[in-house]
Parts: sequence; C-alpha cells; structure tokens
Amino acid sequence: MSAADITHTDATPTVVLVHGAFVDASSWNGVIAELEAAGIDVVAPPNLLRGIGVDAAYLTGFLEALGRPAVLVGHSYAGAVISQAGSDAKDVVGLVFVAAFAPETGETLAAINARYPDVPLAAAQRTFTYTNERGEQAADTFVDRLSFHRAVCADLPAEVAATLARTQRPASLDAFTTAVTGTPAWKTLPSWAIVATADQAIDPHAERDMAKRAGSEVTEIDASHSVLASHPADVAAVILRAVKASR
Repeated sequence: MSAADITHTDATPTVVLVHGAFVDASSWNGVIAELEAAGIDVVAPPNLLRGIGVDAAYLTGFLEALGRPAVLVGHSYAGAVISQAGSDAKDVVGLVFVAAFAPETGETLAAINARYPDVPLAAAQRTFTYTNERGEQAADTFVDRLSFHRAVCADLPAEVAATLARTQRPASLDAFTTAVTGTPAWKTLPSWAIVATADQAIDPHAERDMAKRAGSEVTEIDASHSVLASHPADVAAVILRAVKASR
C-alpha cells in the first residue's frame, strides 16, 4: 500500500508506535519515515518499561492528551501494554502487534514463554537490583551485550547491533510478571499481527498462537525480533492497512 492509497482526512487515525523492552522509541525510525512518506500522522512516545499496569496507564494518559482516534502499534512487550491501554483509553480504533505479546486477562508474559521452547533471549538476560523511590529493593533486566545481536536483531549489521546493545533500556522484572487487567483490547477491536519467523526473543509459534487467539490478520516476515528496524517498509505496509481499515 502506498501514499496514493490513503487520503488523509480528519477521520484518519494517528498511528501511535509503542516500543518494547531493551530499546527506545528510535527503534521505530525507519517505520516513521515510511508512514510520514504516506502522509500519516505518527508519534512514538516512550514506554516506561515498569510493568503492564504502569505502562498502560502512562500510554492511556498520553492518548487522552492526543485527543484523536489512534491505531496502537506495539512491538514485543508493548503488545501487552496496548492490549490494556486499548481498552482503557478512548478513541482507539485498531491494534497492530509487531513480533509482540497479546496476553489474555491475568496472563503474564512469563507464563506465555513457559509454554514454548526457550529462545536465546532467555539465556541472554541479566538482572540487577536497586533501591526504588519507595526505598524498596527492585530488579531490572537487560540483555548481555555479547548476546544482543543474536537474540534481538540478528538480521541487522553487527555495528548497528553493538550500538543498540550499548544504548538498550533495561526493563523492570514486573514487565514479565504482571498481567493485563480487565478485557484485553484485542477482544473488541480489529487487529493485525506481524509474526517474525526468525525471532529469537519470542518463539514465532507463540506469536502465531496469540495472533490466532486475537483474531488478528496475520502477516509473516522472515526477520528477527527487530523486524521493525530490518524491514520497516513491510511493517509500515501492515500499519497502513490497519489505518485504512480503521478510519
């Protein structure tokens, strides 16, 4: 789908791109360029990576301030965040899952992962503890720099992977042990899903199964977990279909 296929009107939703764990909003840069070239309004807010409830509440506040219809696009862990925020926020008209989790109510990401064979990311994760603002001990997880390329972005150049590994954003362990509350948005909204068939961070079978459960329109791309960076035009094409269908 090209820019000629979509005429931007006031009814055209804004695309809100939500990044996953271990990266930041710049991971969407290639997709942003594709969507802007197609005349689509797009924003990529930060994801706090503190846990599904906290992160969904932050995104919900962002969407309320945005004040217009939105298609939510979540990569990886952010699929869980948009599953909740899509129900909590007003004017969300569609969801796109990009190599992402789409959990059921009460289902943690750790529980989903446990149903499938271990992927390289599991062995590559490390944790550290710190004292949070309440004076309590908390734990964050990050990806070992030497393992980052294989586990997260094997189809990106080694020098790009090295930079991503050095600048990664750790995520709270709560991101993997908290759950969606209420009805996940994929039960009530149209959704699209991209399965990265060479994913080493989430088992591709898990991505397929969650997409089937959600009733998503599925596109498979031969790509790593960082499909948004390695195949931005393909990812943008799916988002454009979602925008066109959600107007």
